[in-house]
Amino acid sequence: MYQYTEYDREFLHARVDEFRDQTDRYIAGQIDDDEYKQLRLRNGLYLQTHAYMLRVAIPYGLLSSVQMRKLGHVARVYDKGYGHMTTRQNIQYNWPQLEQVPDLLSELADVDMHAIQTSGNCIRNTTTDPLAGAIEDEIEDPRPWCELIRQWSTLHPEFNWLPRKFKIAVTGALSDRAAVQVHDIGLRLKKNNSGDTGFEVFVGGGLGRTPYIGQVINSFLPSQHLLTYLAAILRVYNLEGRRDNLYKARIKILVNAMGIDRFRERVEDEWQHASNSDDTFTEDEIESLKKQFPLAPHLGGELQQPDQVFSNPLFNQWYLANTKAHRDSGRRIVYISLKAPGTPAGDITAEQMEAVADLADEFSLGEIRSTHEQNLVLAHVPADQLFSLWSALKQHKLATPNLGKLTDMIVCPGLDYCSLANAGTLAIYDQIYQRFDNLDYLHELGDISIKISGCMNACGHHHIGDIGILGVDKGGVEWYQLTIGGHSGNSAAIGKRLGKAIAKSEVADAIERLLSAYIANRNDNESFHEAVNRLGTEPFKERVYDTAA
Repeated sequence: MYQYTEYDREFLHARVDEFRDQTDRYIAGQIDDDEYKQLRLRNGLYLQTHAYMLRVAIPYGLLSSVQMRKLGHVARVYDKGYGHMTTRQNIQYNWPQLEQVPDLLSELADVDMHAIQTSGNCIRNTTTDPLAGAIEDEIEDPRPWCELIRQWSTLHPEFNWLPRKFKIAVTGALSDRAAVQVHDIGLRLKKNNSGDTGFEVFVGGGLGRTPYIGQVINSFLPSQHLLTYLAAILRVYNLEGRRDNLYKARIKILVNAMGIDRFRERVEDEWQHASNSDDTFTEDEIESLKKQFPLAPHLGGELQQPDQVFSNPLFNQWYLANTKAHRDSGRRIVYISLKAPGTPAGDITAEQMEAVADLADEFSLGEIRSTHEQNLVLAHVPADQLFSLWSALKQHKLATPNLGKLTDMIVCPGLDYCSLANAGTLAIYDQIYQRFDNLDYLHELGDISIKISGCMNACGHHHIGDIGILGVDKGGVEWYQLTIGGHSGNSAAIGKRLGKAIAKSEVADAIERLLSAYIANRNDNESFHEAVNRLGTEPFKERVYDTAA
């Protein structure tokens, strides 16, 4: 992973000192609420329903064991003993005391972590494939490019006050696990016929109130032009994006209003005539970054399954659900589920963080990844140590074998925490989890994603779930709209609304009826997403609403 320099560390601590002074002056009444709001947002500090919330950056989802231990320490000392993993591969703390936040940030800076640009109308944390550098289908490791973008975009003076927040995702694999088509800018690494590296560039994707799938603005951008081309897109957006309407300020609205061809012309014109030498980089610089993301030492040998796969049914279930093939036949990629029964989705306790850090040191080269699905990954586990790892994970309630299954839900904090939410999400998560607690049934269903949002901001990514659930407020009563057929992979799609909203007490019933329609109508080996594409919504709508009637 990227190794911070002394300059980096001095900068982080100077930033903390600056924010400490701002916070002290705010507490003393020398800065008003509006002025302090902008200062705290630029340091990742939100004011939620009950308390402040701090969002800590995990650049492209990569953590060292040292950093994970520090996150556990922060949860224990400055919060209520846990943190919440987000869909942007970051971690949130929901209960820090305002006067202690500078101390918290200072401790994070000690291990090369921060909360800079995790909020505000700026370029947010760049995200990527959580399996980067380990998975078989990778064309090139995207993480050095993510680090290049991170360094370029952090406190960029021209793009520090955009019309709205801005999100970039990068993938380097044949299968898109970074959801690049639903980002403001999505980048897909590819090779041309000469073997040169470049990017397919998507623009104008996003979820929220008006969801859009990103459109291709450049089918092959040579990699040496990455930063100047990103700057050209951002300049056009910065100049022409709407600032008069919060709901129409994202780049997706601008691209849709202009049309992709006209938007491309504006970007190309900006790129050709106003490129800035400060946005270039040398081949030596990117090669230096690539050296900081070496491959795991090769173990090799014949691909073998652990003996316990055949003798221990519970281990077998976990192995099939929560591990994936590594590019090295001697290793295996392991997902750590943060969706155990009775646990809020994505929450992880201080004790679990410290346990994961220890297990990363023992089994995975001291490295941890966070995922868009609010889980964790140990990417480089020797295959002959999988049973030992599983046994240890079980002791900490981190071995639930449900990755990709129905109970592996993405869930935003909802009305229980968020001041923007219209409805609760955690109770819906519990309701569904309790209804579908039979693991054999879940595995028989196959991979099905449920994503739950408490408002139209779509922090739970409900638009791209096989089944999406959106909480709405009707006269002070919580109701829930269902969408089906969403997808975030190579063929990204926005889910189709099923019909009228469902009462809170009936959500699990509606999900059960959706699944029964799927089972009754699916072809062999047909996924839920594929079934909806083939059948449309009518068979599902008929089953849900006719039964309800």
